Amino acid sequence: MSDLRITEALLYMDYLRMSECIQISFAVCRIGIYTCFRAFCCKGPPPPRPEFDLVCIGLTGSGKTSLLTKLCGENVDNVVSTTGFSIKAVPLQGAVMNIKELGGADNIRKYWSRYYQGSQGVIFVIDSASSEEELEVARNELHSALQHPQLCTLPFLILANHQDKPAARSVQEMKKYLELEPLARGKRWILQPCSLDDMDAVRASFALLINSLEDKNLEVVRM
Repeated sequence: MSDLRITEALLYMDYLRMSECIQISFAVCRIGIYTCFRAFCCKGPPPPRPEFDLVCIGLTGSGKTSLLTKLCGENVDNVVSTTGFSIKAVPLQGAVMNIKELGGADNIRKYWSRYYQGSQGVIFVIDSASSEEELEVARNELHSALQHPQLCTLPFLILANHQDKPAARSVQEMKKYLELEPLARGKRWILQPCSLDDMDAVRASFALLINSLEDKNLEVVRM
């Protein structure tokens, strides 16, 4: 009888160990299922995209409004030149650019500086096919912006627009005419060709500006 009781006791202990193992296994499975459920079904909100406040300037007719309108995916057929200022939120490359576009008429340009405060970067649009007289005015305005106390430390994206026109000047011609090398030495600036016919190139130019905004220590970009 004593041997039978010992055998029963050993079998009972084995039963308890097996039950414990089964309970542990079920607990591990529950934890695994819960973890997978949280991972796939209960994701938190995506991290917010960085936002940058930019100011966009240039003479009337340079194409600022059309470029920004098309960047937002809107129709440009009935675009009217900005007379005061407008603000557009442009999502691009995992970021949102809050672009304040200022009108480029003679009677508005003298008020540009009132809207510079809070800007993190500058977009300057130039009509590369404009007359010599208009190009000189644009160059003077660009020089003023590059030297303005509120803008002089900011990255500049300079767009030589209307490259699709026969009279358009090349980027190298624009770079020489605008005298960027001596004036903007030590500053962060990007000179890029663009036109409404090649929005991929426009987006790539804005992506360069975003990279410059994200990297405060980026070296001067000369293109």
